[in-house]
Amino acid sequence: MKNIIIGIHGLKNKPPKELLERWWKTAISDGLNNIGHHDINFQFELVYWADLEYPKPLDPDIKNTKDNLFIEHPYIPICKTEFPEKESRIKRKILDTFEDGLDKIILHEKKISGIEKIVDSTIRRMFQDLDAYYYGYCKIDKEQIAQQAFRNRLIKILQKHKHKRIIIIGHSMGSIIAYDTLIQDVTELKIDTFITIGSPLGFPLIIKKILTEQDIKINSEAKPPTPESITSAWYNFSDLDDKITLNYDLADDYLPNSKNIKPVDVIINNSYEYNGQKNPHKVYGYLQNEEVAKVISRFLSNRTSTFAGLFARFIKRFRL
Repeated sequence: MKNIIIGIHGLKNKPPKELLERWWKTAISDGLNNIGHHDINFQFELVYWADLEYPKPLDPDIKNTKDNLFIEHPYIPICKTEFPEKESRIKRKILDTFEDGLDKIILHEKKISGIEKIVDSTIRRMFQDLDAYYYGYCKIDKEQIAQQAFRNRLIKILQKHKHKRIIIIGHSMGSIIAYDTLIQDVTELKIDTFITIGSPLGFPLIIKKILTEQDIKINSEAKPPTPESITSAWYNFSDLDDKITLNYDLADDYLPNSKNIKPVDVIINNSYEYNGQKNPHKVYGYLQNEEVAKVISRFLSNRTSTFAGLFARFIKRFRL
């Protein structure tokens, strides 16, 4: 059975699909090279939805940094690094305390003051794409409900590759779209591995919306399930400096599916840096990371080992 890596991008405007798809695939190859797996051929397809929200893509030819179509953080190659993985007990303690506090406020059965409304309105102002996804219509095609239009892009590609072994990589808001699609729209499809990178799926307000859509009673103990379609593993990679992953610990927030699969949280160092400016949320830094590459490599190598096993059995069966 052939393998396919399917990626789905995150918030804000993006370069043209062909360019962004090439940058994702090259970043994945960088990660594989970093762990010594050179020249591995793999099929990759990007789920692109930025054109539903933005009339023009970001333009790599624009050099004016004040232009709205200027690409602030393009793909850059990376060599094998010696950066240590981030492990800060103090930082993790702070983030855990922050998460517990928000959980009690937002996932409470009853309304508690106006804090939830403040958090909700703040998110809607800061992340317009997320606001459109939960509350509105596509900005380009105003007759399409944004939430279903975004998910339809993923559904179409999943149906196209349904006879292949699939690994999905959801970055940022892409992880929300991917989760919702797997749990509600394509429950019959088999997804070998789900990778979330820079994901806000642990944020209590997002969890509350997921619970509401699944008609699960909201309280401090309620947890959404892991999609049944995931058959092997769900890995969640976060950098502790990534502001989108303030609630990085998905293992505490999602129940296992019937195969006992639930999120496995991995703290990594997203070392993306461009012109001296670090961006621990950037997708290329996640894809280039060695821990992410190891998961992708194991997925890709399964095809080789499976084929080798079948070939060996074939030879043994017909050996004279």
